[in-house]
Amino acid sequence: MAYIDALAVGGRSDATCAAYDRDLMRYLDWLGERGVEDPEGLSSRLLEEHAASLRARGLAPSSIDRAVCAVKGFQRFLAQEGMVAEVAPTRVAPMRRAQYLPDVLTIDEAQRLLDQPWPQSAAGQRDRTIIWCLYELGLRVSELCGLDLLSFFDDGDLVLVRGKGDKERIVPVLPSLKAQIGDYVARWRGELVNARKPTGALFLNVHGGRLTRQAVHAIVERAGRIAGIEGLHPHTLRHSFATHLIEGGADLRSVQELLGHADISTTQRYTHLDLTHLAEEYYTSHPRAGE
Repeated sequence: MAYIDALAVGGRSDATCAAYDRDLMRYLDWLGERGVEDPEGLSSRLLEEHAASLRARGLAPSSIDRAVCAVKGFQRFLAQEGMVAEVAPTRVAPMRRAQYLPDVLTIDEAQRLLDQPWPQSAAGQRDRTIIWCLYELGLRVSELCGLDLLSFFDDGDLVLVRGKGDKERIVPVLPSLKAQIGDYVARWRGELVNARKPTGALFLNVHGGRLTRQAVHAIVERAGRIAGIEGLHPHTLRHSFATHLIEGGADLRSVQELLGHADISTTQRYTHLDLTHLAEEYYTSHPRAGE
């Protein structure tokens, strides 16, 4: 689709382009079910009805907001290309998003996950390094998959992370993780390299290519299951990274920088987790808690 191609050229990430493509295909299918096939038939009213249908299907508010943004952008693109007249602004209001606290591991669970026996093989040590990176660097999956050998500098003590919107940040590397990455690169990564298709990616699949996000999800879920943690998600490790830092006394602004959050309000939810932790300690430890 030309609109999706234009988004990619404009700097949108592969993940965003793929999500917008799915949103638009769903919208166009929905229009087709109502007999609307001509772009001239697009209207603000139809978009409002489509948003209502997504709400009725139980889609998350964030997913509905993204779908509306995708369609609005598509309509603007068609107008700019002269394919339709300018569509009147839609009255679809942003969805009210439910406040939630992300899942986190306890410190004991995190320790059990990291210290479980790992196979002495290239894939096993790669997976171990992945789990350590997600928890000790607080990375998103896409950021982890984008790591290269050259991402690490200052003798491996720092890593340059490319986050959302290609924004870069520098994250310190703990000595334990530095040693693990060094061992993986020196002893194991070479077994995964495809000499015919060399790449600078840190994490490789069995064919020597860069590891995908889907593969990382599977690796994390499997590692969690072995450690007795069912349904473990990569983002849970990122949440745990932030929560454990704050519980340990880290400054909120510092955690914001480490996570790459543009808005500190996104980081503040971890203070709510910390308060929940403090409340639990209070109710179980205070001498009058049982009265």
